[in-house]
Amino acid sequence: MGADGGKACIVGIGQTELSRNSGRSITRLALEALLAAADDAGIDPVAIDGVVPYPDSVSAEDVIPVLGSPDVRFTAVAHMGGASSLAGLRLAALAVESGQADHVAVFLARNASSVARVDTRVRQLAGQAYRRELEYPHGMNTPAQWYALACRRHMHEFGTTREALGTVALTMRANAQRNPGAQMYGRELTMEQYLSAPVIADPYLKFDCCLETDGAAAVIVAREDRARDASGPVVRIEGIAEGHPDSADDMASRWDIFNTGLTKAAPRAFGQAGIAPSDVDIAFIYDCFTFEVIQQLEEAGFCGRGEGGPFVLDGNIAPDGSLPVNPHGGLLSEGHLTGMNHVVEAVRQLRRQVPDDRQVPGAETAAITGWGDMGDGALALLARA
Repeated sequence: MGADGGKACIVGIGQTELSRNSGRSITRLALEALLAAADDAGIDPVAIDGVVPYPDSVSAEDVIPVLGSPDVRFTAVAHMGGASSLAGLRLAALAVESGQADHVAVFLARNASSVARVDTRVRQLAGQAYRRELEYPHGMNTPAQWYALACRRHMHEFGTTREALGTVALTMRANAQRNPGAQMYGRELTMEQYLSAPVIADPYLKFDCCLETDGAAAVIVAREDRARDASGPVVRIEGIAEGHPDSADDMASRWDIFNTGLTKAAPRAFGQAGIAPSDVDIAFIYDCFTFEVIQQLEEAGFCGRGEGGPFVLDGNIAPDGSLPVNPHGGLLSEGHLTGMNHVVEAVRQLRRQVPDDRQVPGAETAAITGWGDMGDGALALLARA
């Protein structure tokens, strides 16, 4: 990636508060985040000439008239479930580097706690005819049940323990205690509480599962030569890629249940950036469930397949570990904005715009993963310029 004007950069970020009930429409939430991102980028909202919304949410047509953009030259939507945020970021990067637009806004708004609960959202996933006829009658009808298959298989093959899952949950909850904006701020979690929580879909317990959240987040992408008015240091998109698993619309028919879109995307992103996983200072892992953190650490190359449990138990993902993960609390404890809040926090960390007790010292390079549907994946590598 790259062009005469430099690499694509994230020049503006915006995020609303995260709550169980926003009291606003998703269109209102989206506009709040977009206007905050434009202000952070130091541009007038009318300068936004590219719009990449999250699928099945607020559309480009909903926001363009209100922003007042006179000539939007680029719109697109990436349909990859929870990986759509990073896939959308990739589309924005491609657009600005190819000259299709100058300032592209990527955004998400949702009332996923107060209005659209998970049971309504899963009906939008691919392969529904197959699932309604063959999986739903057996109780396989939510993401917790689908992804629990991979978790249980990992436990069987590699000896991954429930304590490893619990360590992920406790780490995210402890991180949220340093983030006053997190939904779980002020609500600590112990291993005893974790282990005694109700079963959701064996082996997942209550605290293995991410939050449901109302809120919005947005980022603005531009080439490096247009980033002069941004409020903080330039954050470059050094590499970004997406991937799709074999048998992409289901898991039960997959020859290798651990081979996901991230398995394919990660080498491409690292190749673009010209770095290795060992060069990453901080990671933002799509933590829809605790095991997915372990699996993505493996498939992104931060540890070998089957080594994710010991990697977590050895303290590597803690704030003082070799690879701090989700210092804001992640989807498990900050809030669930399908990974857009991961992108916002990554930029804040690289700009040094978070409180000292949350700042990862010396962070220069960040990795962000996306995970969606039946294992679609994406990886973005950001660097402080």
